Amino acid sequence: MQPTNPQASSFRVQDELEEIGRYEDFSTIDWVKDATLERYRQSTTMGHHGQSQTWTEWAKWMFETFQSWIVVCLVGATIGFNSALIAIVTNWLSDIKIGYCSNAWWLNKKFCCWEIDEEHDICELWVPWSDALGLGRDTYIVNWFMYIVTATLFAATCAHMVKTFAPYAAGSGISEIKCIIAGFVMRGFLGGWTLVMKSIGLTMSVASNLSIGKEGPSVHMACCVGNVISRSFQKFRSSKAEMREILTASSAAGVAVAFGSPIGGVLFALEEMSTTFPNRTMWKSFFCAMIATIVLQAMNPFRTGKLVLFQVSYDREWHFFEYVFVIVIGVFGGLYGSVVIKYNLIVAQLRKRYIKDYPVLEATFLAFITAMIAYPNVFLRIDMTEIMGILFRECEGAEGEDYSGLCQINQVARLVFLLFMATIVRTLGTIVTYGARVPCGIFVPSMAIGATFGRMIGLIVKSWHLANPDFFLFSSCRPDMPCITPGTYAFLGAAAALCGVMRITVSVVVIMFELTGQITYILPTMITLMVTRAVADWFGSGGIAERYIRLNGYPFLDNDDHVFGVPVSHVMQNDMVVLTSDGMTLGAIDDMLRKTNFQGFPVVQDTQSMLLLGYIGRTELKYLTNRARKTNNANSNTLCHFRMDASDVEVVTQPPSADDSHVIFGSSESINLGPYIDQTPITVHPQLYLETVMDMFKQLGPRVILLEERGKLVGLVTVKDVLKYIVHMENAENSHEVDSPALGRIMAWVTQRTHSAENTYRRVNTRTSEEAIELQ
Repeated sequence: MQPTNPQASSFRVQDELEEIGRYEDFSTIDWVKDATLERYRQSTTMGHHGQSQTWTEWAKWMFETFQSWIVVCLVGATIGFNSALIAIVTNWLSDIKIGYCSNAWWLNKKFCCWEIDEEHDICELWVPWSDALGLGRDTYIVNWFMYIVTATLFAATCAHMVKTFAPYAAGSGISEIKCIIAGFVMRGFLGGWTLVMKSIGLTMSVASNLSIGKEGPSVHMACCVGNVISRSFQKFRSSKAEMREILTASSAAGVAVAFGSPIGGVLFALEEMSTTFPNRTMWKSFFCAMIATIVLQAMNPFRTGKLVLFQVSYDREWHFFEYVFVIVIGVFGGLYGSVVIKYNLIVAQLRKRYIKDYPVLEATFLAFITAMIAYPNVFLRIDMTEIMGILFRECEGAEGEDYSGLCQINQVARLVFLLFMATIVRTLGTIVTYGARVPCGIFVPSMAIGATFGRMIGLIVKSWHLANPDFFLFSSCRPDMPCITPGTYAFLGAAAALCGVMRITVSVVVIMFELTGQITYILPTMITLMVTRAVADWFGSGGIAERYIRLNGYPFLDNDDHVFGVPVSHVMQNDMVVLTSDGMTLGAIDDMLRKTNFQGFPVVQDTQSMLLLGYIGRTELKYLTNRARKTNNANSNTLCHFRMDASDVEVVTQPPSADDSHVIFGSSESINLGPYIDQTPITVHPQLYLETVMDMFKQLGPRVILLEERGKLVGLVTVKDVLKYIVHMENAENSHEVDSPALGRIMAWVTQRTHSAENTYRRVNTRTSEEAIELQ
C-alpha cells in the first residue's frame, strides 16, 4: 500500500471522473463541476512547467498555451470562407430565377453585366427566360412563370434535403445556440452534417425569395464550424467551459461576416448570445470576428471591395425637425416587432399541431405564393439584401440609384404605394414563413421591411418639403442643397425593425454605424432604437429568440430581473429520491435508475435523519455500477456504501493495475462509492429569496441547488422548477389582463401551448425535433 497522499488522492478521483461521459444529450451541464475538472486539468498540465523538461514536453506545453488562439484563428478563417461561398452562390441562384448569362452561365446578373450601370439599360449578355425560350425578351407572363417555377423548386429541394439529411438545419438556430452556450446539450445540432446541409439549403431557401434571411442561420453555421474544428482538440472535447468560449466567439464571427461588422458581432455575442462574458471571451470573440472579416474581404464576394452588398456612406447633416419622423419610425419598429412575435408564435403552434408532418409541402406552397405575389412588385422581386442596398442610397452623387424611378419626384405616389404594399406583404410573409422547416432567419426580412417603410416615410417628407419649402418646419433647410435624404430614413427603419423583433439595441447601433462608415447618424439611430425598445417592451419583454426558447421548453433563464418576494422553499421539490450511505444494494440502485430520469441524487446518512453527505450525478452513478459488475463481480445483492473515510483515501492512492480494478473500491459483497460523491454541493437555506437563487443559477450554473436546514436535507430546486414557477406567474398575470371570455379562451390556449414548459420540456429529436422529455 502506498503512503497516503490527499492531493494525489484527489487527483486520482478527478482523473477517473473525467473519463466518465458527463454530458448526456438533452441534459444541462453542471458548470460548477465542469469548472472544477477544468481547474484540475490545467493544474496537472501546468504543474510540470518550470521543472526540467525535454524539448517534446516543452513543445506540448507551448501548444497547450496557444492552442486556444490557434483554434480561434482556424474557426474565424473557415467562417469567413464559408460565408463568402454562400454569398456568391446565393446571388447566382437569386438571379437565375429571371435569366442567365449567355457567355458564362455561372455568373449572376451583376457580374455578367459589369459595364452596365443603369437599371433601364439593356445588357445583351443577360438573357431573360422568355428570350431563351424564343418568346421575346420582355414577355412578362413567361418571365413571371419561370420566376415562380424556379423559386418553388428551390424551396421544395431545400425542405426535402433538410427533412431527409439534417432536421437540425431548419430554422434560425439562434434560440438553440443561446441554450447550448448556457449549458443545454443537444448532440448533432452543431455537427458537421448539419453545417453542410444548412450551408447548401440556405442558398436555396434565400434564393427562393421566401421572407427569410441568411444572417440568423449564419450564426448557427458559424457555431457549427467552431464546434467541428474545436472538437479536433482534446482540450475542447474535455472542457465545456472552453467550448463555450469558442461557440461565443463563433457567434460573434457569424454576425461579423453577415453584416460586415466585426465590432457589432462582438457586441451581439455580448448582448444576445452569452450570459457570461469574461475578458478572455471578449478577446477571443474580437479576434475570431476580425479573422473572419479579413478572409471575407480578401475573397471579395460582391466584387465591390466592401464587406456587404448594401454598404453606403452618408455625409449630410441631420436637421432637428427630422426627430419627429425618427420617433415615428421608432414607434413603427416597436409595433412591428410586437406584432410579428405575437402572431408568428401562433403560426408556430398551428404548424406544430397541424402541418408538422408536411414540411416539404409547406415550404413549396409558401414559396409558390410568395413568388406569385412578389414578382409584380419591384421592391419584392429581387433579393432583400440587394433591395436594401438600393433603398439606403442617396439619389444624388456618385452613388445615386434611380431604381424603378425611385429618385423621380413625379413617381412619388406610385412608389409610396409599392413601398407600402411591400411592407405589408413582407410582414405577413415573415409571420407565416419564419419557423418553417428550411434554414431561415429573421434579421434581413425585418431590416428589409423597416427599409421599405422608412423609405416610404422619407419620400413623403421629401415631397412635402418640395411642395411647401417655406413651411416653418423646414426653416433650417439650406436652399442650395437637398434637405431630405430618403435613404437615411430607410436606414433608420431597418435598424428599428431589427431592434423591435430581436430586442437588441447597442449592437444594432454599432452594426448600422459600421455599415455606413459615418458617425453623423449615430444619435438619430440611438433615439430611434430607444423609442423602438420602449414601445416593444410595452407589449411584452423578450425578443423572438427568447420567445422561441419558451415555445420549445428549453431550460434557459433569461437576463430579465424578476421580483417574486417568495423564499426558494416556495418552488422546491420536497418529494425527493435519495441515496443512503449504508444499506442500499446494487439492485436497488439499478431499479432507481430505471424508474427515474433525474440527472443526479442527493446522498444522505439515512432517511430518518436526512443528514446531507453530498450529491452524485446520474451518469457517474451508472458508470460506477457498471464498472462494479465488470471489475468486482458485483451483483444485485452487493451492498453499496457512500462513505469517505481515511481507509478509503488510502485505497484511492493505490497505483492503477492492469485490469483497471482500481476504479471500484471493495469486493463482490460490498463496494464503496464514497470517493466519487460531490461532498461540496451548492446548498442554501430554504428561506433564501428565490431571486437570489435565480442569480446563482445564472452566474454559477449549477445543475441543482440543495436546500439544507441545520445539516438536514429538506428539498432541492432545479432550473426547471424556477421556470415552471415563472410560467405559472405569467399565466396568472395574463388571466387577470383578459377581459373578453372568448379572447380569454384563445389566450389561454395560446399561452398553454406557447409555455409548454409548465409540465414538460420539449425534446428536439435528431430526426423529428418534436418529442418531449423531462429534464432535471
